[in-house]
Amino acid sequence: MTRIKTQPQPAINVDKDKVFDEFQDRLKGTLDEGRPTPIAKRHARGYRSARENLDDLCDTDSFLEYGQFAVAAQRRRREFDDLKINTAADGIITGLATINTDLFGEETSRAVVIINDYTVLAGTQGVFHHKKLDRALELAHKLQLPVVMYAEGGGGRPGDTDYELSMDLTSFSAWAGLSGQVPTIAVNNGYCYAGNAALFGCADITIATKSSWIGMAGPAMIEGGGMGVYKPTDIGPIETQTKNGVVDIVAEDEADATRIAQQVLSYFQGSVEHWTCPDQNKLWELMPADRRYTYKVRRIITTLADTDSFIEIRPNYGCGIITGFLRIEGKPFGVICNDCQFLGGAIDAEASLTAARFLNLCNNFALPVLSLCDTPGFMVGPDSEIEGGVRKMSDLMVAGAHLKSPMIAIILRKGYGLGAIAMTGGSFGRPVYSASWPSGEFGAMGLEGAVHLGFKKELEATKTAAEKDVLFNKLLNAMYERGKATTAATYLEIDAVIDPADTRKVIMQALGS
Repeated sequence: MTRIKTQPQPAINVDKDKVFDEFQDRLKGTLDEGRPTPIAKRHARGYRSARENLDDLCDTDSFLEYGQFAVAAQRRRREFDDLKINTAADGIITGLATINTDLFGEETSRAVVIINDYTVLAGTQGVFHHKKLDRALELAHKLQLPVVMYAEGGGGRPGDTDYELSMDLTSFSAWAGLSGQVPTIAVNNGYCYAGNAALFGCADITIATKSSWIGMAGPAMIEGGGMGVYKPTDIGPIETQTKNGVVDIVAEDEADATRIAQQVLSYFQGSVEHWTCPDQNKLWELMPADRRYTYKVRRIITTLADTDSFIEIRPNYGCGIITGFLRIEGKPFGVICNDCQFLGGAIDAEASLTAARFLNLCNNFALPVLSLCDTPGFMVGPDSEIEGGVRKMSDLMVAGAHLKSPMIAIILRKGYGLGAIAMTGGSFGRPVYSASWPSGEFGAMGLEGAVHLGFKKELEATKTAAEKDVLFNKLLNAMYERGKATTAATYLEIDAVIDPADTRKVIMQALGS
């Protein structure tokens, strides 16, 4: 056997200190301390940097970053020293972290975090930006983790030269595909246009600061399309985007938006051990003695819920039905509740849409639903039909029929007609428990209308207005006696009539069953 003699290879000595110094210098260039000029500009606007939001959102030292050293695909037109400072991370910070570990433990608190960085090319989406986004969304899908995304940015980027960015992108389908699979929360502050706005709108829950402008195109694209010249602040201001339902929750600033994102995420993470609640004996005091009077039902919600646990979704859209999250004995619930101070509690098309969407959200993530009912029924009339009432109100019925999460229904006062049926998932017998406060009243339609329609001939036969009023009130009182909660319970229309002070206990007993 012939042995092959090999020549000894000369040693290659690496200057380890130099290599490490280069690494640290490169790393510093991705952080705020290495980018003082763009960060100062950001602060001058009163905004936080992307990494400041990141640090506030995530548990300390829990963030595992992906693609930190990426730069924009513009090496053919710009020096690398320029790119590594001015296009740090290619304008998007992505990774895994834990959020709310102090409440739920490390395993339950894991999440994917995506933060668009407006200090990099106005937060626009380039080649490596999309690659990083796709990688993060793939992790969310594979690991079935919730996602919190800060969406600020100007949309697509035309200036990348190293690679062609085609329309064969997967980012948007991957992000939209997560809806209903894992909780997705989008946060915005500042300008959010085009592709960034599309990402924002696809989220399950959208949070925006008062300093937000959100639109499917920015000024340049609008002008380029021959549709006029507009200032950035003309496009999708927060006042517009809350009234039309685009923004679910309005925050004061980025710090407040981050706190809200943590709170909203917590409802999908599970129950908390420690809780307090207001004095439940105050609930009955919040219901007026005169059945014709309105009242502030949000006071009932916040009294019923664990202290500081209620957060409302879309308060300025679909106002007839309040939707939101709360906790009872630490357990998270979705809540839908009629607001008698808006259209007398009647459910219009917008309210139907917002409630249907919310029921679907609760259903997707197995959140139990608490329905607080006080409605005279669906809104009717020509204007309601112009708004598409038939379709949109039916969508609420469909959402209720498909609800697999347990629903507990509490009738606070009025439970009339199809509207009340829709509030209980399509039937009073559908919830795992349907109970009423003693103030509850029931019927196929509002009592006053039922008297007017059912006894029209008798009322018209009276000789004077005084006689008509006497007869009307007599008929109304008789109908109320037949439809009041304690009578309805004898016919098993509902499962029980309860002391309002026992509402929390009843809800938890029903959920336990």
